[in-house]
Amino acid sequence: MLINKNMKNLLDIKKALRKYKKSGQAKILQRFFKTGPGEYGEGDIFLGLKVQEIRDVSKKYQESSFSDLKKLLSSKVHEERSVAIMILNYQFQEADTKKRGEIYNFYLKNLSGINNWDLVDSSAHKIIGEYLRVSKTSRKILYKLSKSKNLWERRLSIISTFQFIKNGEFKETLKIAKILLKDKEDLIHKATGWMLREVGKRNLLIEEEFLKKHYKTMPRTMLRYAIERIPEKRRQAYLKGKI
Repeated sequence: MLINKNMKNLLDIKKALRKYKKSGQAKILQRFFKTGPGEYGEGDIFLGLKVQEIRDVSKKYQESSFSDLKKLLSSKVHEERSVAIMILNYQFQEADTKKRGEIYNFYLKNLSGINNWDLVDSSAHKIIGEYLRVSKTSRKILYKLSKSKNLWERRLSIISTFQFIKNGEFKETLKIAKILLKDKEDLIHKATGWMLREVGKRNLLIEEEFLKKHYKTMPRTMLRYAIERIPEKRRQAYLKGKI
């Protein structure tokens, strides 16, 4: 049977990943990423690779086609989706404006494969956030995702704003954080609190202006993450509701 070039490349990537397979580490990762019944990563399969090993494979195959990456993102194997995400990051970083637009659109069309917190956190701001920051594309997509029924899409909406924060833009972060105040998921509380903390690292007055309005009603985990860098005396005041 003849194997076309794209199929061979895909098989090579899978084979390269499996060279690093470690059953003991895979079991640890499956517990860490909550893959049991009813947990957020239910059904996810791990090979047990270290991040650097995934990075090494990604660099070797960073010229992979969208066709290959789509297949990797649809895999039940976590590291196969991880390598696809890393390759997209590499490609985006090196791409011209036109190609970046293509990667941005491809990413959004394949969100179903970006379905764990590490996959979102390592790519959303680098691709979605950066593309929206420098292009004239509407940022309405972030607000749409923030109201999605899908946990990972909501997390992506707030994490994408990290790129805005790094460049001194806080408006989208604060607006989306307000939308997510009533979210029921702990992973959203942590992500939102983290982004609020990042705002505060650059402009504490702006973060505290938001906190003063919402700290008494926001989820406790979100608050704890948001005030982590605030001086201890004031941090305790927030926790005790005495601001």
